[in-house]
Amino acid sequence: MLPVAVEGQPLGRRGLAAPSDPNSAGSIGSVPGLVKADGGPFFCLHNRSPTSNERRSASRPQAGKLAFWLKLFFNIILLQVLTVTPEYPFIPQEQEPSLRLPALVDFIAQTQRPCGAIPWSAGDKTDPWDHVESAMGLTIGGRHDLARKAFEWLQRVQLEDGSWFAAYQGGTVVDRTRETHHAAYIAVGLYHYHLIIGDVEFIRHLWPTVEKAIDFALRLQTAGGEIHWALSPDGKADPMALLTGCSSIAFSLRCALALARILGLDRPRWRRALVRLDAAIGTRPHRFNMTKSRFSMDWFYPVLCGAITGDHARERVESHWKKFVIQDVGVRCVSDQPWVTIAESSELVLALAAMGNDLLARIVFNWIGDHTFEDGTFWCGFTFPDMVIWPQDRTAWTNAVVLMAADALYHLTPASRMFNHELWKKLRVNY
Repeated sequence: MLPVAVEGQPLGRRGLAAPSDPNSAGSIGSVPGLVKADGGPFFCLHNRSPTSNERRSASRPQAGKLAFWLKLFFNIILLQVLTVTPEYPFIPQEQEPSLRLPALVDFIAQTQRPCGAIPWSAGDKTDPWDHVESAMGLTIGGRHDLARKAFEWLQRVQLEDGSWFAAYQGGTVVDRTRETHHAAYIAVGLYHYHLIIGDVEFIRHLWPTVEKAIDFALRLQTAGGEIHWALSPDGKADPMALLTGCSSIAFSLRCALALARILGLDRPRWRRALVRLDAAIGTRPHRFNMTKSRFSMDWFYPVLCGAITGDHARERVESHWKKFVIQDVGVRCVSDQPWVTIAESSELVLALAAMGNDLLARIVFNWIGDHTFEDGTFWCGFTFPDMVIWPQDRTAWTNAVVLMAADALYHLTPASRMFNHELWKKLRVNY
């Protein structure tokens, strides 16, 4: 569930109230030997102020060229050394020994209810978006029977219009709002399942559910391309569009179109909707509720979903890095609150990996690798700098997205490159 402000109170990820006492945002530091672009977080070989020696070299053209090529050669060699040398533990070469992935999968499996629903934690609520995220964690961990059970639960409780209620608890509906990004996300989970299992018959079995869900979301798309975030409990469309929610829907549309292609189906209306939605996300920020720009998901989700790629993606990530990232710690949920969350940090890892920046993605992932309970499951978040675990709850979706980030970095499954921008360019689902 996306965070929504209630009575003026800033809320964190999925409705958790963010702790107070803002702390200034950190910035990424330098790696010895690599040149850092001025004002930006990315390690690169250009875009920095010249030193006095370089200015002198520039006045001698031939010497300047030789110096340039020597520096370039040195940096390329150094970059390769950094990537393989164990003296730099923040760039792991294989799964960290302390990362107990089976513990994460087991926790999600134990959280799942007999009906197939996966609540945040035992006895807590289930929302459709985080339910799908948790099912993806089960798929990565090899619990394919339980993942199928999770998807079939969605099939059983889907409403006639293709949506789901926003929250269920103990078999009872506790929030009758129907959110568009909740509905569409089943396409992401099912495509992820297919990439790992290759079960076309299961896709065919669930296709009517996916089709109804996508059509529900698109019924709330406006002429400007954005999609209204929900129907209220009394069935009225909320005219607000959320950038994070629409980004999630954009990726859901990509996955739905890929599923349709697997089944030999064509959905031109979906393709046109995706083109319009991508354009709104990438070029018309005023179409969205900009009060949510305090949330880090509004920063990197347009990149994660593939609506913003290439140079524009790099510029977006660089321009707000200091606003949301605390060096050696992780990613803030909200820019003006001292609260770092494991889920947002893991999702930034996914976005960086999607862009092809695996080096920086591994650095960020290593920052959060030891923030676990004794059983190996991950904290939900913590305050900074006092490092108080907050909240104390363990959530299935947090551990699921850690599994997804680990997969993206260490290629544990055939779905490890599911968010990769270059891969989606080759698939050309929106053409």
